[in-house]
Amino acid sequence: MRLGTGIGWRPEIADAVEGLPGIDWVEAVAENLCADHLPDSLVRLRERGVTVVPHGVSLGLGGAGRPDPGRLAGLAARATLLGAPLVTEHIAFVRAGGPRTASPDLEAGHLLPVARTWDALDVLCENVRIAQDSLPVPLALENIAALISWPDEELTEGQFLAELVERTGVGLLIDVANLHTNHVNRGEDPAAALDELPVEAIVYVHVAGGVEKDGVWHDTHAHPVTRPVLDVLAELRSRVDPPGVLLERDDDFPPAGELARELDAIRSTPAAAGAVPLTGRARPARVPEPSSRPDGARGRTAVAQTALLSHLVAGTPAPDGFDPGRLRVQSRALAAKRAGVVAKVAPELPEILGDGYRKEFLAYARNRPMSAGYRRDALGFAEHLLVTDRPADDAARRRLTRWWQERAAPRPPRRGTRLVRAARTALLGR
Repeated sequence: MRLGTGIGWRPEIADAVEGLPGIDWVEAVAENLCADHLPDSLVRLRERGVTVVPHGVSLGLGGAGRPDPGRLAGLAARATLLGAPLVTEHIAFVRAGGPRTASPDLEAGHLLPVARTWDALDVLCENVRIAQDSLPVPLALENIAALISWPDEELTEGQFLAELVERTGVGLLIDVANLHTNHVNRGEDPAAALDELPVEAIVYVHVAGGVEKDGVWHDTHAHPVTRPVLDVLAELRSRVDPPGVLLERDDDFPPAGELARELDAIRSTPAAAGAVPLTGRARPARVPEPSSRPDGARGRTAVAQTALLSHLVAGTPAPDGFDPGRLRVQSRALAAKRAGVVAKVAPELPEILGDGYRKEFLAYARNRPMSAGYRRDALGFAEHLLVTDRPADDAARRRLTRWWQERAAPRPPRRGTRLVRAARTALLGR
């Protein structure tokens, strides 16, 4: 299946995407789409023959728990609605805790790296098989960017991915920006990873921008694609002609002309000069799976992931073996992303709180981990402020109270009620 050159479809750039020349396909974040109807922009793109691939971010197939049937059903429904040829997700965990560890449920709100161990691989493979059985189209999984490394890993990234493909037949979505990120943050050679993984399993490639701060590469998807990332794309193209290549952008969206120039740079990136094609090259020997696997891989994985996530979002003691500095960077990054997403799903909060929003939210998040998604997180933040008699400004506190009441009630107030409240507020000057 040939996809060609694509771009990540986002509501903020929907018009620009429709007008870009040479777009063969788009990828849409599955969780941002309704399961029963599509945005008009995607309808128009599909009518033009543009393929749309749903890209999931919340299954957490690398987590210790089995995939949630409801999330799988939602992803399947979106694939069917789009007439998609495949769906994609990530090799990551996004939540931990719960009954298996006798601890509260914890949500990361972000993709966190899976340890490259046989235990984690066993769990991932079983979760992938469950997902494959629940989806109406093939599944492909993406390598993620990481700020931290697990101690005592048993496999390289290439070996881990090769073993995953060998056991499950899953496709690979290779993000060359993430390979570059792991080069900067974890000292891993992108060329070595490409040598070890089964490039014939690649269904498409992601290219995205980021930025380096204090020796750490942040995979922001909000900056232009850099030359080192395009160099990794060239390395990949020296080994295989990928069926599709896609530009990702999630924030700080530039004008359409800049997106077009980035797409042109991606199209024109050739195979690395002097690189030896993989065909005919000796493939690194497959690392043999241990002959007898001890029971309890899920339990051990659950304990390890819960300890890490609890430290990152709730300030519990750090697990042994991790770099403390990198843990601090990751913890701050999770809190900052959480504040940013809450501001998007509940834009009234930064409007009510003004310049104090970010400081207040980060203080709130320091020891109050997210457990039920961003919308519930926004309500929890508002509740916290109100029970502590904040904000100090009376008018702002009244506005926040009304906002919370409208969303915390069993059902939202009717439109007439909202209009009456708005009129009363305007007349009273509050």
